[in-house]
Amino acid sequence: MSAAPEIRGDAACTEALPNAARGGPVSHALSRVARLHRIAAGKLLRDLDLYPGQEFLMMRLWGAGPVRQSELIREVGLDPSTVTKMLQRLEQTGHVSRSPDPADRRAVVVEATERSCALLADMSAAWTALEEQTLAGLDPDERRELARLLGKVEASLCTQTADCGEATA
Repeated sequence: MSAAPEIRGDAACTEALPNAARGGPVSHALSRVARLHRIAAGKLLRDLDLYPGQEFLMMRLWGAGPVRQSELIREVGLDPSTVTKMLQRLEQTGHVSRSPDPADRRAVVVEATERSCALLADMSAAWTALEEQTLAGLDPDERRELARLLGKVEASLCTQTADCGEATA
């Protein structure tokens, strides 16, 4: 009988490159980093009683004001049922309100509530903490360079996918 292979820590944190990813080591690294970033963000959001993704809806509403739900769905690029569920949860916690659009009663307008103002300060602090966790091993010059390079990668992907949404904002 052969022994099981030795496990060297969390597979999500290893640097091993699977054979299938050998042709795309940067893409593989970006995927791993994005996954870990999402986990870290989820932990911080949980403390605010938010689910991952809801912060982007709230950022949009705080930044640009009321918007039709259909437009919000288009902007965030998620499945309509997913956005609807997110908005239902945010509405239940009193952070957003939805009402018929006065110009077209079939459409729904979504807006941040006064109650969400306290959440804005807490989310800003959580976002700052996430930034520090994410970039803890980088000096200021490396942080600027990473931001610059990620901007270039985003622009390239935006062009390739024709889905520039917030990328150009």
